[in-house]
Amino acid sequence: MANTAPPVNQKELFGHPIGLFILFFTEMWERFSYYGMRAILVLYLVSATTEGNAGLGWTQVEALALYGWYTMLVYVVSIPGGILADKVFGQKKAVLIGGIILVIGHGILAVEEMWAFYTGLGLIIAGVGLLKPNISTMVGGLYREGDIRRDKGFTIFYIGINVGAFLSSIIVGTVGEVYGWHYGFGLAGIAMALGLLVYLWGQKYLTNVGNLLSKVERDEGASLGKLFADLFNSPMQLVITLILFGGSIWGMFTMGIAYGVLFIFLTLVVAMMMMVYKDLTTQVMKDRYVVMLLSFILVIVFWGAFEQAGGLMNIYALDNTNRTIPFNLPLGIGNEIPASWFQSLNAMFIIIFGVLVANFWAKRKLKSKEASSIFKMAIGVIIMGFGFVFMVFAALQFETNGSSAMYWLVFAYLFHTIGELCSSPVALSFITKLAPVKYASLMMGVYFAATGLGNKVAGELGAFAAEAGDIAIFSGITIFTVTFASIVLIMLKPLKRLTHGAEDNEREMMEQEPYELADTEIKR
Repeated sequence: MANTAPPVNQKELFGHPIGLFILFFTEMWERFSYYGMRAILVLYLVSATTEGNAGLGWTQVEALALYGWYTMLVYVVSIPGGILADKVFGQKKAVLIGGIILVIGHGILAVEEMWAFYTGLGLIIAGVGLLKPNISTMVGGLYREGDIRRDKGFTIFYIGINVGAFLSSIIVGTVGEVYGWHYGFGLAGIAMALGLLVYLWGQKYLTNVGNLLSKVERDEGASLGKLFADLFNSPMQLVITLILFGGSIWGMFTMGIAYGVLFIFLTLVVAMMMMVYKDLTTQVMKDRYVVMLLSFILVIVFWGAFEQAGGLMNIYALDNTNRTIPFNLPLGIGNEIPASWFQSLNAMFIIIFGVLVANFWAKRKLKSKEASSIFKMAIGVIIMGFGFVFMVFAALQFETNGSSAMYWLVFAYLFHTIGELCSSPVALSFITKLAPVKYASLMMGVYFAATGLGNKVAGELGAFAAEAGDIAIFSGITIFTVTFASIVLIMLKPLKRLTHGAEDNEREMMEQEPYELADTEIKR
């Protein structure tokens, strides 16, 4: 994606363009609003309607099902959000529109009516879809190609993300749990309004970034229309697509319209992927494409387990964890730690261990030891999977004592974060190395779809815990993730051969590509 080249003499602050700090504070407040709302969403859904701080009184199954749909759509809608920025608005205007929609969405959530609840969620999904895939791209556009400050600029940007995520779980979580859920939703809206005001004020520092491309540039790249038109001239791919489409229609009647639409969407993704493979002209491209597909599966598995954090593990902290401490916290909190505070552990551990883990892999690579992307992704899945062992111990302690200790959750989030630090930063980078240049943008979209599908899987697994039990779900996640990633490690040598040296000529840079808390970003 092209951007207007930034001027050489643009104003700077601390050695970076001032525009970086405009985007820093915009994204910090946006992530504050998103993760703050996410921290209390499921807790609000399952809280009894008769309590002083009344929730909706939903069952765990209902709450986690909605959580799965919501977090999935936040990622999936980033695909049309990126397309609209490329073809219609430009990144800068897309971020502005997304920010306005987010302020409205969070504001409506503060209204204690069901119509407001669903409308607010829908607007937040649309707003994040426009803002998220475009704001980090604008960060890259602040620097000329080859500027050695670019990676450091992204590091500064991602500090804002993690600071916002850390503070939001504590501040919004406290307001929501102690003073009222809708006050928490409203506070998230105020935070997003602050981010929008910063963005509007700083437009003069973003003049040459994120503008709409010329018509010639917009018309470049792969055409989805052509891919699907060619499907009708490809008998085998067409038959597979029709079978999957028929299954989707069957799912619509047996599982509901929502699942039917999801299955149709996945059918279209599969059809597109088959046609891309058919269009590839060399065996090297096809081999790398196969490895890329496996990477997508690793992404789904990782987020399907990891995203229990905001769902099942959030409810577990609320209902099954002894959160009592021997002294009273200020601001009327009392001597019980709010359940939502545990959501801040991931961001805190990222800030503490992010550089250490990155340096570990950098030193390992310099010593010519195994440090390929697919190796790191598989190791990350294994470490994250072992984090659920602590949740098994917690569930066993709960069965014995009627409650479990807080340290089990702390250890679980620690392992999940270390796993994320190994896997998430390299996933998108690895996929872009393997993707055919012509289809690079489409594969980024598929990556978002895989991440969203992982979030949906997380919601389904969490909902199933009500029937199967926490011990079965937590141990099952451990067994599956560790087994699956171990199989990938066993296949590592042939998989690396299929990449045909895509990473062989890399040199270790001063700083690795940063990442976001429980999330991913595009650098284009």
